[in-house]
Parts: sequence; structure tokens; C-alpha cells
Amino acid sequence: MPGFELFGDLERKEVNEVLDNGVLMRYGFDGMRNGHWKAKALEAELTKTFETKHVQLVSSGTAAVSVALASAGVGAGDEVIMPTFTFVASFEAIMMLGAIPVLVDIDDTLAIDPKAVEAAITPKTKAVMMVQMCGSMGDLNTVQSICEKYDLIFVEDACQAIGGTYDGKPLGSIGDLGCFSFDFVKTITCGEGGAVITNNSDYYLNADHYSDHGHDHEGNDRGAETHPFLGYNFRISELNAAVGLAQVKRLPEFIGIQKKHYTIIRNAISQIPEVTFRTVPAGGEESYAFLNFFLPDLEIARKVSKGFKDNGIDVCFHYYDNNWHYIRKWEHLKNKKSLFPLSAEIKQGLENLKHQTFEQSDHFIGRNISCLIKMSWTENEVAKRAENMVSIIKDALKS
Repeated sequence: MPGFELFGDLERKEVNEVLDNGVLMRYGFDGMRNGHWKAKALEAELTKTFETKHVQLVSSGTAAVSVALASAGVGAGDEVIMPTFTFVASFEAIMMLGAIPVLVDIDDTLAIDPKAVEAAITPKTKAVMMVQMCGSMGDLNTVQSICEKYDLIFVEDACQAIGGTYDGKPLGSIGDLGCFSFDFVKTITCGEGGAVITNNSDYYLNADHYSDHGHDHEGNDRGAETHPFLGYNFRISELNAAVGLAQVKRLPEFIGIQKKHYTIIRNAISQIPEVTFRTVPAGGEESYAFLNFFLPDLEIARKVSKGFKDNGIDVCFHYYDNNWHYIRKWEHLKNKKSLFPLSAEIKQGLENLKHQTFEQSDHFIGRNISCLIKMSWTENEVAKRAENMVSIIKDALKS
């Protein structure tokens, strides 16, 4: 998945232009820049890539989620529905605003289950966040319809799915707001960085101000700018943006490599009758960043996961036993472990997590193996890898 595997002359050129003019900050210092505005150029490039009106670069994917929610008015005491399978950043970004994460089951898409979303809606619900994990998406049309029915904000977290599409539209561009991460292990990387995208001009203006201490960015004198409202610092640097500017131009190349490698491995594994694959909704196309497949039960999945590790098949994850990506191991969230006092609303909202069970999510995550697709593999390496994976899965099924 990571674009860092294929760094080249284009990335070096963009970075060197920043170093040559010496301006690392995305705002101000107009006279020193020699016409180079990497963050602005990357935002312009991303509006084309994501087929969206507005892009606001920020410092990380986590920042993107917080900025997106804040720009739409989500805050203290509001509930945000999110899936049990995601990265811990999802609930961190919600809680940073004083809002309450409400976790619900996933389905066989490995994304949020629309039926679980509708069942979780209360008078406090303000937004629904679909997290498009491991390169694919959930039932976007149904979730969008639910949000319209209940007048809720629909946020797409497409941090792991850049390059995927749904009904011909880029993932992230379908909801009210889309969020992306460009950290070191994403399909395209800035080293650290993220983006909020939207077609709503009010949300965009809010995101632009909020991510830079509330600055209104009017005129050419930063010291004279006003502050329409409170904000924070989620700025990206010109160095990070320069790397991303080179990488986004290579996105079709990267997706093509991922698809080729993904297809070789999937074709090999699909010959095993006991293996099934995650559901991709009709009209959806994955980014091919990961290959996700299901085994008959938890015990076999654990055997396969161990077999992969013991035999040098790297970057394949069994998230049921993973501390970062599945609710089962999020003890710090369940027990409300915080450096600072949490609000009474958040404490009350998280109280149920101590005892709440998610059998449907366990059913899918417990049987799932998620294999990252590297771009640096040779075709021979991919073919050998596929052969070894098939052998290990068959051995686990026999034992």
C-alpha cells in the first residue's frame, strides 16, 4: 500500500524546490517563495482527483476527521455513530470535540452495517461516520439515505481507501464530507498529512479557518487577519505537501500496480472452496490496497495467521487479535482512561462499552485475514507468495 516504496525523482524535485526557497510554512512569506505554493498546488490537484469542489489539507487523517466534524458543527454532547472496525483515531477525533462515539456492528463489507446505524440513532445523534477500511467500502447508498431521512451529517473516512470508487465516484466524495490520510503507510504519502473534502462551501470555509487558529486568510498580511471563531493548529507543512504533490500525480500508477498484485493472489486463493471474500457493494471498486478474505471459523483463521507469520508471509493481519483496529482490545476506551477529566456526557456515553457485545462484528472480524498489497514486489515474488499462502491455508484447513 505505501507510496514510500516507490519514491523517485518527482518527489525529490518537489521537496528540493521547498528547501531551495526555505519556506516550510504553507501560509505567508510570499516574497521568498519564488512562486512555489506546494499545499495550494496539492489542494488543486486533489480537487481533480476526488472530483470535488473543495479540499482543505491538514496535518493528519485524525485531524481531518476532527476538522470535518467541527466544520459541520459537531461538538459537545453530540453523538457520532461509527463502526467497531476502524483505527483508534476515529473515536479520538470524535472525543477531542467533546462529542460521543457510538459504536455499532459491521457487516460482510467490513464497513458499518446500515441496520445497526438506524437502530443506534437517538435524539442526540448528529453524524454518521462510515470508515472505509482496507481499500473498500460499505453500502454507501443506504447509509446516505438513512442520514437524509434523519437529517444527519454523513462523513466518509476514506483514509485507507484512496483510489476506490462507488458508482463511478471517488470514495470520500459521496458524503457531506470526506476524510483522507497521507501518513507514511498510505497509498500516497506526505509523510504526515491529511485532507478534508466537501462540496459544501460553508463547511469548507469553516475547515479552512478552524485548521489554522481561526484565521480568515483574507488579504496578504497574516498579522492583520481576523478570527471569525476559535480554531486550532492542524496545518500541513510545505515539505509534507511537496511529497504529496508528487505522489498524487502517480496515483493511477500505484493503483494499477496494486490491482495487478491483488488479482494474482486473489485468483490463487479463490481456488480454495472454504475461502470467501469480503462483499464489495454493487457499483463499487476497491483500491486494491488490501486483499480481505474469510475462513470458516476463528480457530482456522488463527492457525492461518500463525502459519503466515511462521513462514515469512508478512503484512497479513488478523484484526480480531489486533490492539489498534478492533474494539475487542480497546480497553483504554472502555475504561475511559484519559490524561484529563472527560465530560459527564462522554463518560455516560461510553459506560455501555464495558458490557456491550458485538457478536456480528466478531463473526466477521474473527474469520477475516487482511493482507496488505505491496507495490515493490516483483511479479515472481507475488506468484511465489500466492503459492505459499494457498499451501498454508490448505494445511490449516486439514489440521
